[in-house]
Amino acid sequence: MTTQRTEPSVTAGERAMLEGWLDYHRETLALKCAGLDDDRLRTASVRPSELSLMGLVRHMAEVERIWFRKVLMADDQGPIYFSDEDRDGEFHLTEQDTWEEAHSTWQAEIAVARRNAARFALDEVGKGVHRRSGQSPSLRWIFTHMIEEYARHNGHADLLRERIDGAVGY
Repeated sequence: MTTQRTEPSVTAGERAMLEGWLDYHRETLALKCAGLDDDRLRTASVRPSELSLMGLVRHMAEVERIWFRKVLMADDQGPIYFSDEDRDGEFHLTEQDTWEEAHSTWQAEIAVARRNAARFALDEVGKGVHRRSGQSPSLRWIFTHMIEEYARHNGHADLLRERIDGAVGY
């Protein structure tokens, strides 16, 4: 798998800027995972944490699904990896969990996110509601939140990758 990252435009309009930064952060997470086998992608940070690169990718598949399906479209497909019994299921990996499955699920959720977002103007509010506020956020808010979500977890990914093989940067 070849992974590249596109620098966001410094002069784009607002929507293109938000989409560009979100894609940049999606690509950054993919870069942090590039070239590692399943065992290394399942490697947890430090005990007692179960945080791993594969777990982060599975988490971001869930996050993409929640915000761009459930909140934006009011299309609750249910969770992919977690459940009411295991709220952090995306991070609870077994030997049967593979990068191929996690990556393809994540990419499928990103594709749906892009299609759903394309149907809305930035100021348009979603059809679903934010579970904490009970409000329907605008697409602009969702884009901004997703950039924040990826940026935070890409910081985790930086530390995980450095622990795994010493790779830093990008």
